[in-house]
Amino acid sequence: AEANPAIASTCTGYGQGGSRVTDPNGIGHAGGALTVPVVTQIANHLARFGSFKASDLIFVYAGSNDVFTQFGTFAAAAAQIQAQAANGTISADEANRQLFAAQNTALAGMKQAAQELATDIRTQILANGGKYVAVMTLSDIADTPFGNSLPADARGVLTALSQNFNVWLRDGLAGQPVQIIDTFALFKDAYQNPAKFGFVNNTTPACDVAKIQAITGGQVTDGSSLFCNATPGAPYNGLTVGADVNTWQFADSVHPTTGGHKVIAAAFEAQLQAFGWI
Repeated sequence: AEANPAIASTCTGYGQGGSRVTDPNGIGHAGGALTVPVVTQIANHLARFGSFKASDLIFVYAGSNDVFTQFGTFAAAAAQIQAQAANGTISADEANRQLFAAQNTALAGMKQAAQELATDIRTQILANGGKYVAVMTLSDIADTPFGNSLPADARGVLTALSQNFNVWLRDGLAGQPVQIIDTFALFKDAYQNPAKFGFVNNTTPACDVAKIQAITGGQVTDGSSLFCNATPGAPYNGLTVGADVNTWQFADSVHPTTGGHKVIAAAFEAQLQAFGWI
């Protein structure tokens, strides 16, 4: 819209990094991040416009930050349980019981988030004029550099959290006039067949953790792509030596590069054509 003022009033984007479905305490919220949840983002649109127009193309993609939150809680619990088992405080059987319970708690959290999102879509988007509504499933976050850094059993939990969300999201939207974009399958194809999409590296982030730490004076230590400009000579150029933003799939531990986003855009365009919407 900034590049073309003529379309400034024709499109809106409410997504914020770290936002969850309904919980305002998203990723980084405690540190001041503006993690307005999706339910509030929808409410803000309705407060501004009153309703959705019949010609609006509405994309709903949420839940990944709920996965990160639920997985983080599970991982912390698992570490404590495993430490207690290792020092003999609890038996191996008790440790397995507690690990199972912790995983089920995380899965229940994802079910709740999915059901809340489905309710918001039905009662706040469709009920307020939304006609062309495309809802994305979650991808398998295990297929990211972050996921691949985890032990195999932990990666399985990460996958299960995404899958459980997708099951209950579909269930909550059964029979509703929406189109589902199976992001799980689309991203899985790109991850398993990188050459098909022009990727030569889909395991290493293109952004350099050490460079970004230096750029931010030590304040950012995770290599976040927010601080990684690939423009040669740019003051915040945090790109890894030899990395190519068009042929490496991931910018940081979970976010796509320029090339990664191009693949996503092409896949979504193909989906919209298949729906007969464009």
